[in-house]
Amino acid sequence: MKLPNYVKGQWSEGTSPGEALTDPVTGQELARISSQGINLAEALAFARTYGGPALRRLSYAQRAEILGKMADALVANRDEYFRISLLNLGANQADASFDVDGAIYTIKYYAKIGRALADGKMLKEGAAVSLSKSNAFAGQHLLMPAKGAAVFINAFNFPAWGLCEKAAPALLSGVPIVVKPASPTAWLTHRMVEDIVKADILPPGAISIICGSARDLLGHVREEDIVSFTGSADTAARIRSDDNILRRSVRVNIEADSINSAILGPDCAPDTDLFDLLGKEVVREMTLKAGQKCTTIRRIMVPRGQLKTFGDAVTAGLSPMKVGNPRNPEARVGPVVNKAQQTSCLEGLAKLKEECEVLFGGDKNFQPLDADVKESSFVQPALLSCKNGLDAKHVHDLEVFGPVATLVPYDDLEDLIALTRRGLGSLVASVFSNDPSFIRETILGIGDLHGRVLAVNSAVGAQHTGHGNVVPSCLHGGPGRAGGGEELAGLRALLLYHRRFVVQGPVDCITDLAGFCVNTASLYS
Repeated sequence: MKLPNYVKGQWSEGTSPGEALTDPVTGQELARISSQGINLAEALAFARTYGGPALRRLSYAQRAEILGKMADALVANRDEYFRISLLNLGANQADASFDVDGAIYTIKYYAKIGRALADGKMLKEGAAVSLSKSNAFAGQHLLMPAKGAAVFINAFNFPAWGLCEKAAPALLSGVPIVVKPASPTAWLTHRMVEDIVKADILPPGAISIICGSARDLLGHVREEDIVSFTGSADTAARIRSDDNILRRSVRVNIEADSINSAILGPDCAPDTDLFDLLGKEVVREMTLKAGQKCTTIRRIMVPRGQLKTFGDAVTAGLSPMKVGNPRNPEARVGPVVNKAQQTSCLEGLAKLKEECEVLFGGDKNFQPLDADVKESSFVQPALLSCKNGLDAKHVHDLEVFGPVATLVPYDDLEDLIALTRRGLGSLVASVFSNDPSFIRETILGIGDLHGRVLAVNSAVGAQHTGHGNVVPSCLHGGPGRAGGGEELAGLRALLLYHRRFVVQGPVDCITDLAGFCVNTASLYS
């Protein structure tokens, strides 16, 4: 089976044999993808010429209704997405739900809040500013939907959510999307796009999908386009330094590597609720999707006196978690996405072992449940301990994208802040403590190098959203190593797909324009 590309309003197969998509448990080939022979310049031009204008003729509220219909189409095919997730990602029910249901929820969320923008066609930023003594001449800052296309280059770990969390705000803004999913797991993204196309929800050119190599795609983006990338820092650097992107100053949003941290406060002694809660959170983060989340906990900062006790608690939580074929109901931890990712994880784990003691797992020769070692792509969860975090390098620099986490002891607040900041920019850090001053000083010390800080005390212990959960109402992204990008955060995400400019002119002209606008105060309400 070869998955066709959808460009210029029609399905077209690539002309080369292409890449194989495989089952990470059995190694069996599932499908093939190829973008060879697809004219990518024409694909982008069609999106700009037909998809964009058709979307922008609609109001925000009308586009929100389209998102609602998209969500309905996805809900109707949810079972099929779970089936594909099992086959192509080795995802059990919990893993598939995290991706698929998260994707559907995000579309529904933007459909709901988009209706609040009513019949507007632009966004108005603040009040008009008088520029003359008589107040007859003024300036007004406006935000207009970009008249280009949004190019999404997505990661392999979230083929459903990665599509929807970018597509929802772009389409709501009136910007057509060109999706280039990561090759290893492109099947699920392809099927979702196929279902949206079949539902005849969007105008021609509003959505396109390119499966296989991106080839010269970036060479055809223009000033009015947006490129949004999720993946490795190395690939992000190549995108940012692309000659065409630099020459045209194309807007680029990046989410890249992230060495995320979880912090146990010094007040959280063994057998306290927060000590136990963080232990369970670490186990959940390590095992859900086999640790293949950009927000997964990679470093656990604990008071030096609690290092062994906390390590024992996490080990006790990991011990009964059987790793193996998700078709077997006894298996709790699935495979990584393919053999290449398995090799990458094991190589990274070997580097971490140079600086760390292994407390649990990490055996490259372990036997997964109900699976052939030679054909499958499993990585045994590994908990490590680095007793001298300040002198370590790999612990703070290397993201092993799998079920691997490292305990790092700290001696005082200054030590903790220095260790956490060694991540050089992260998507998320979580702080578990009942000491308000410790939480405050920690946030003040690390907040500028993080996109999100999750603070948990006993009052919200059973209610918080989770260290690794990204919610559409809050910012997703992070500075530095994490890419420097920002996504989601409610309607604020629309700002990525709009262009800010100022109109200076007669007050009646500005008043006339304001009739087509929604005040951005609604973005922050």
